[in-house]
Amino acid sequence: MGLIAYIKSLFILQLLVGFVFVVSGLIINFIQLCTCVLWPIDRQLYRKINTRLSYSLWSQLVMLLEWWSGTECTIFTDQATVDKFGKEHVIIILNHNYEIDFLCGWTMCERYGVLGASKVLAKYELLKVPLIGWTWYFLEIVFCKRKWEEDRDTVFKGLTQLKDYPEFMWFLLYCEGTRFTPKKHEISMEVAESKGLPKLKYHLLPRTKGFTTTLSCLKGTVSAVYDVTLNFRDKKVPTLLGIVNGKKYMADMNIKRYPVEEIPEDEKECATWLHKLYQQKDALQEHYEKEGSFPGPTIKPPRRLWTLLNFLFWATLLLTPLLNFACGVFVSGSPLLIVGFLIFCIIASIAVRRLISVSEVNKTGSTYGKMEGKKEN
Repeated sequence: MGLIAYIKSLFILQLLVGFVFVVSGLIINFIQLCTCVLWPIDRQLYRKINTRLSYSLWSQLVMLLEWWSGTECTIFTDQATVDKFGKEHVIIILNHNYEIDFLCGWTMCERYGVLGASKVLAKYELLKVPLIGWTWYFLEIVFCKRKWEEDRDTVFKGLTQLKDYPEFMWFLLYCEGTRFTPKKHEISMEVAESKGLPKLKYHLLPRTKGFTTTLSCLKGTVSAVYDVTLNFRDKKVPTLLGIVNGKKYMADMNIKRYPVEEIPEDEKECATWLHKLYQQKDALQEHYEKEGSFPGPTIKPPRRLWTLLNFLFWATLLLTPLLNFACGVFVSGSPLLIVGFLIFCIIASIAVRRLISVSEVNKTGSTYGKMEGKKEN
């Protein structure tokens, strides 16, 4: 292990990075709360401010991927598609196989200037997660319980409200509904067989309702759908904890742009189009499995300094008083102060670990399969 890799693996250093993220996030959430007074006065100003506030938080996670771990992302697409990145409202369809797939999506958002305005159709449980759920709430993220009877009005209202969003947004959809695991795949393919749908090898059966509803509600705003298929070289299975430990990964993303004019408006035909798209995604993954690469031209968008500068700003602002306080505590020699400070560090480390666990595959708390056979696609 090299010196730099050893330093990145030090728990105390990781704890300080986590401290910066958590405390800066709480500060940002408080500022977001204060901006709520702008909503009835100037909704677009509220949105622009919150877009930048959320960027200041999310870019810290992107910094971990790009600068801390040094993970590289290569895009497989044509230049004409790249030229449109960050210049239009789009829906992103991304396969849900890895703990850090959202982070790879965010790094592309950051490099093309749409990180702060990135959206997602998120499960309701995430609303209760500190920092992440709270920030998303102020960003008008649409939360759903994945029970259409309960979600219908909330989803329609939330999506329709985004039609006049002032910043170009990339709206992420995990059409599979949950992260891929062998057990979920087995259940999903049983459903596919019962419905006479083609089986998939590398994906779960897509849930079409979310896609067709999103596309319908954002009609006239969204100009294209980007199909993104993500994989990692050398068959690596990356984790967020690995990123925190400074482990480098090589991500490959195949991106294909579909103008909305090419997608059927009829709900059933649109659902059929999505199923065919996932068959194509499956073929792409099969190609990657055999060749170790996606077909087509490659582009490596350069990482930007903004994520690093943003983190250094927060680190300087928050760590300077913390370190001064820590020195004062230990210099004082007071057992009570020292024990209190150590307890604070333990609580902080637990909080950071809990946040990381939100993304872990084996701790997502998914109930996939319990009601899957009763859902309609």
